[in-house]
Amino acid sequence: MCHAVPARVVEVLEGERARVDLGGVRQEVSTVLVGAVAAGEYLVVHVGFALGRMDADKADATLALLAAEGMEAAQ
Repeated sequence: MCHAVPARVVEVLEGERARVDLGGVRQEVSTVLVGAVAAGEYLVVHVGFALGRMDADKADATLALLAAEGMEAAQ
């Protein structure tokens, strides 16, 4: 089963890309599907693509739930 996870934007890059933090791991993702992004906002990420936006409270709750279930991306 595949999961999309919340990731915090840490750097906006050129060419519709951003660097995000996924539980301490930094990864470059495409933002072509969500448009312009800003550092600090949360995106829902799956296989290198931002699929949508998520507010910080929902992102924190989702990451806590994933951590409670032992999912690596949330740790």
